[in-house]
Amino acid sequence: MPFEEEDFDFENRLVSTEATPSDSTETDLSLRPRTLEDYIGQDKVKSNLKIYIEAAKQRGEPLDHVLLYGPPGLGKTTLSSIIANEMGVNLRVTSGPAIEKAGDLAAILTNLDRNDVLFIDEIHRLSKVVEEILYPAMEDHAIDIIVGKGPSARSIRIELNPFTLIGATTRAGQLTTPLRDRFGVLFKLELYTPEQLAQIVKRSASILNISISDKGAFEIASRSRGTPRIANRLLKRVRDFAEVSGKREIDDSIANFALQRLEIDKLGLDQIDRKMMEIMIRIYDGGPVGLDTLAATLGEESVTLEDVYEPYLMQIGFISRTPRGRCVTKLGYEHLGIPYTPSGTRGQLDIFSPEVGNPNE
Repeated sequence: MPFEEEDFDFENRLVSTEATPSDSTETDLSLRPRTLEDYIGQDKVKSNLKIYIEAAKQRGEPLDHVLLYGPPGLGKTTLSSIIANEMGVNLRVTSGPAIEKAGDLAAILTNLDRNDVLFIDEIHRLSKVVEEILYPAMEDHAIDIIVGKGPSARSIRIELNPFTLIGATTRAGQLTTPLRDRFGVLFKLELYTPEQLAQIVKRSASILNISISDKGAFEIASRSRGTPRIANRLLKRVRDFAEVSGKREIDDSIANFALQRLEIDKLGLDQIDRKMMEIMIRIYDGGPVGLDTLAATLGEESVTLEDVYEPYLMQIGFISRTPRGRCVTKLGYEHLGIPYTPSGTRGQLDIFSPEVGNPNE
């Protein structure tokens, strides 16, 4: 089965959990809740965060440094703005890749007012030099800067206002131990249930002045991969179909029609997800297939495949990861309507088969 890269639109997937420029419009920003009361889901995180915020406000101190980790699109940036709003302080937003030099970080830190919140997205991508500048800033509210070069170089210590650092990452395991240990509060954000996403869809619809039924909201929510970012994105696309069709309210029938036209099935899989599994089955007999081999076949970077495409398929049990490579499971075969034949799977040969040979002979 020949693969043609133009068949895929990797950059503009509606079900991608990565933020896109269209997700940063003024309308989309208005959908973000501003208080913990308006924030739907993540109940354990909210209940503990309320206590930490109230205790910090009573003491007149900044909130302890917070690390938020979990899959993209679950509201880490939104939660940081809520924390700043609840604390009544300013929020400064940046990202790990944007801070290229120690001087960049120093400029940001010295401009923070007392108890302000600094949010660093993708904090695992900070360079080693920048990260070391961050250590004393987090612990002692001070930074040491080297001025000059050679024998005349000297260190200058600059005192900082007390502040709260909120770091967000999708790869908590890539954080260095010294940096991770300096966070006093660690929260893992979990995927949302369809019921919680339905609440989010209805809230967003009310803000956008969209009439939507409970069944229509649930239809969109159930195909949103447990991610609010995807739910809001699908809501706007379904709205387009409803308006053109002359529907005054989004119900389950128009939502189902629109999502079928968008090729998003009942489990939230799009054409790319299904094609990827079909390629694994028809070209590699269901696996095992190595990550680099699969990435080359799809014409995509292996790290993108691992971070963007694989996680949801693994969460719903359609792909398994083994030491020998990726495999499509029986559930994946059944979803695609392809007969499951594990005995004929390439790569799953008996180690004593003629193709491999008996190591004891």
